[in-house]
Amino acid sequence: MNRLIILFCFLLFSTNDKAQKTDSLSIAKNMTHKIDSTAIDSFENNHIYNAKVLEDFFEKLEKNERHNNQKINIVHIGDSHIQGDLMTNEIRKNLQRKFGNAGRGLVFPYQLAKTNGSYNERFYSNRTWESYRNIHPVKNKPVGLTGIGLWRDTGGFAVEMNVKDPAYKFNSIHIITPQNQYMFDLAIGSQTKTIQTTERKIIKHKIKKGEAISTIADKYNISIADIKRENQLKSNNIRAGRTLKILTNETKPKNITSSEFVPLDLESDSFSHYYNSDKALDKIYLIPNKNASEFELNGLVLEKDAPGLIYSSIGVNGAKFSDYNKYPLFFEQLKALHSDLLVFSLGTNESYDHMQDDAYIKELRKFIKNIKEQNKNVSILVMTPPPSLLKARKPNVYVRDYAKSIKEIASTDGFAVWDLYEELGGFDGIRNLKAAGLIGPDYVHYSKKGYEKQGNLFTQAFLKAYDNFKLKN
Repeated sequence: MNRLIILFCFLLFSTNDKAQKTDSLSIAKNMTHKIDSTAIDSFENNHIYNAKVLEDFFEKLEKNERHNNQKINIVHIGDSHIQGDLMTNEIRKNLQRKFGNAGRGLVFPYQLAKTNGSYNERFYSNRTWESYRNIHPVKNKPVGLTGIGLWRDTGGFAVEMNVKDPAYKFNSIHIITPQNQYMFDLAIGSQTKTIQTTERKIIKHKIKKGEAISTIADKYNISIADIKRENQLKSNNIRAGRTLKILTNETKPKNITSSEFVPLDLESDSFSHYYNSDKALDKIYLIPNKNASEFELNGLVLEKDAPGLIYSSIGVNGAKFSDYNKYPLFFEQLKALHSDLLVFSLGTNESYDHMQDDAYIKELRKFIKNIKEQNKNVSILVMTPPPSLLKARKPNVYVRDYAKSIKEIASTDGFAVWDLYEELGGFDGIRNLKAAGLIGPDYVHYSKKGYEKQGNLFTQAFLKAYDNFKLKN
């Protein structure tokens, strides 16, 4: 009997690649073998393919490690795996511990767009905002650098940004808007203004027996209408014993206080309007520029007055390469981040569209072409999509095929690859991922622990490639 079970399992998992594209096998719920939940921790082959294309970037990294005199910018672009900033925050922390913390990088008010975002900062506003994501059909909306457009047609707002992680207090903040329009000002706080004025004095009058409202009006030299309005009377009838409020013609002094934000002096360059502070800040207010009539925000960039590494992340729930490719503003504004290395993490949503690998590669190449037209010297690393299951709990063979095709073209297309699909065990690794609490109940998204694990694995592969570069030089 045991031999029959072994033979059956061998036949089950040895089908060829093409047949698996339409395979309807689901994960067996009653697996008889024991799952080793620690297996996910051993990845001896964790490395970056075609790492030689990163040599220019590694050279800049090494120079800064020796001289400590510049900022290194890495930008990670992806989908929902990236928007929550769990994996990328782990990478950011790891690399900044080694290469120095030059700042938080790109941030965005996801809360105002009513979606999830990083835990490192929080945004609040006294007004509601309109938003639009790049995953929807193309419209005339300000969808740019973050893949999400955020706008208002009227002023009267104040957006408060609080940096929750003290490691990311900032000395400079850059405002990214369409065509770098001067739509916003910044303020650190507000000031109180006091205006002196006067108001009519109010006294109280107790109605005596037999007294008429006209008599009371004559006594205080005011109109009957004034008495009725101040006391909310519907007729001239009044009762003895009741107390009336009398708005007299006498005046008394009154102070009116109001708070208003004091705009900071901003500077501008080709990409942004920005403010530099001598002291580190953890709070700032975004307020309307008085000369602007509309307000469109694509992102904010936070930096420190220190050399080191900045790791920015851009993610949109549900996004595909084709969604970013729809908006030229994204590629134009990407220049504002001065990227030395770009990392891509897209493919899960393409697989849910059942996109074949040749169509996926076509969109990836178009994405790289759009980027190179704006920054031809930037280094590129493509991260393959992680293992997942399709909605019917079928094996997601699409992401497997994407991973294979990405590695096949990496050398000719001139980019490096980190195979996350392989490092997490591919489809066969999903059982271990689930047992270790690393993948979520939808078998698509990962737990916080799972994303942090991915971040640590990537850091190990990245530093291994960097160390190999230094050994050769």
